[in-house]
Amino acid sequence: MSIFGKLFKKEQIRTRFAPSPTGVLHIGSARTTLFNFLFAKKFGGKFILRIEDTDLERSSPEFEKDIVEGLQWLGLVWDEGPGVGGPHGPYRQSERLDTYAGYLEKLLDSGDAFYCFHSKEFLEKEYQEQLAKKKNPAHICEFRKFLRQDAEKRLQKEPAIIRLKVLAGVDICFSDLIRGEICFNSNTLGGDFSLAKASRPGEFLPLYNFAVVVDDLLMKITHVIRGEDHISNTPKQILISRVLDFSLPQYAHLPLILGPDKSKLSKRHGAVSVGDYRDMGYLPEALVNFTSLLGWNPGTDKEIFSLEELAGEFDMAKVQKGGAVFNIDKLDWLNGHYLRQLEPAELARRAVPYLAKQNFINLGNYDSEYIKKVITLEQPRLKKLGEVGDRVGFFFKKPQYESELLVWRDMLFRDVMASFETSREALEAMPEENWTRENLEKVLLEKAKEAKKGDKGRLLWPLRAALSGLEASPGPFDILDILGKQESIARIDIAIKKLK
Repeated sequence: MSIFGKLFKKEQIRTRFAPSPTGVLHIGSARTTLFNFLFAKKFGGKFILRIEDTDLERSSPEFEKDIVEGLQWLGLVWDEGPGVGGPHGPYRQSERLDTYAGYLEKLLDSGDAFYCFHSKEFLEKEYQEQLAKKKNPAHICEFRKFLRQDAEKRLQKEPAIIRLKVLAGVDICFSDLIRGEICFNSNTLGGDFSLAKASRPGEFLPLYNFAVVVDDLLMKITHVIRGEDHISNTPKQILISRVLDFSLPQYAHLPLILGPDKSKLSKRHGAVSVGDYRDMGYLPEALVNFTSLLGWNPGTDKEIFSLEELAGEFDMAKVQKGGAVFNIDKLDWLNGHYLRQLEPAELARRAVPYLAKQNFINLGNYDSEYIKKVITLEQPRLKKLGEVGDRVGFFFKKPQYESELLVWRDMLFRDVMASFETSREALEAMPEENWTRENLEKVLLEKAKEAKKGDKGRLLWPLRAALSGLEASPGPFDILDILGKQESIARIDIAIKKLK
């Protein structure tokens, strides 16, 4: 057992993923969720989903739906949260406003927080003046000296924000499970920072750093596991916890996910959302396996892990500090591995939506056995389900191609015509009941021996190209077997017409 197991086994571990529904589920957020999920499961704890939707202008039900469905698709199911409930709900911040108001009132009563009436224009001017003087921008607000009753009289006429009174020269240190001890000084935090903003006269909407501290305490979160971009928020959250007399959770800040150029992963590197990868045909088990290795290494050569295996193997002590590079080739390799492990019927079931999306089949009426035969042919080479239409679409629709595709090496059109006449005659003579892959191979290879210089490609290339319309496809015997006699001969006739 790692040192972390010894430290944590006496209390129930409670971790959380707390997304803002202002965008779709990013691959980085999925990695954060996974590590929280694995850490909780490793120690028999609870994993909580909390929706941080206090940004009313940018939050939307559509984004929350994308996040929830994405996590469910990945198999990262929460023990408490939306749709599940739990003893510490509600689990949407927009439903907890009365709770935040009570704690804001407590800070105003104690004098640790105050109303600030400075306008955005004033604050921006102050900020620019400090930059011009080469000072670290910090707003030490004059309203911190106001008596509360005087501020509340002014509050009836002017909008305000609630700020925390930040004392100068205070050291704020915490132990990070990944990075060790991290220290800040309160002089570097930008002065008296905001806790809440006015939503309407007399009502305040909590801002991120305040709401998250209250929620983490009331939901009994023991470990806050999140991206390193939140390190700068941590000292502010610690100061809020101190004035509220809250105990602190244990922090762990994960490394950034980087693109191939070692910059932070973004849309310019390609797909970044879980939904994008799902739409391209990556399997959830492959994406979970892949994201687990973005910043964590088991310390062995093993690379294939089920979600259950990850829950047993995961160790925060083996999470790296440096950024983790997103390698799409590695994801393709992993996805191909998982595709090859699927039973043919299950692979066919998962491929159906992708074939339907490209109009190769009708979701209301399709032959599952036929699809299983087709998909199994490409299973050894398939990297993602989004490729199935390009690879096997010709089994469902007659292919479109140029006549030049039918030509093998130095053959002339008349040579190709002769090749088709030979293969067509052989296939026409074969009884339906004998139409099997083995018989087709035996008959056609005998005919191919008669080709010029014994070059089998002179018979088999034109035939395969006519059947598939592709430069690279499964072999002609497999295609003939699945298409059947009537459809196969019809496609040879189409090729002959093209040559004429």
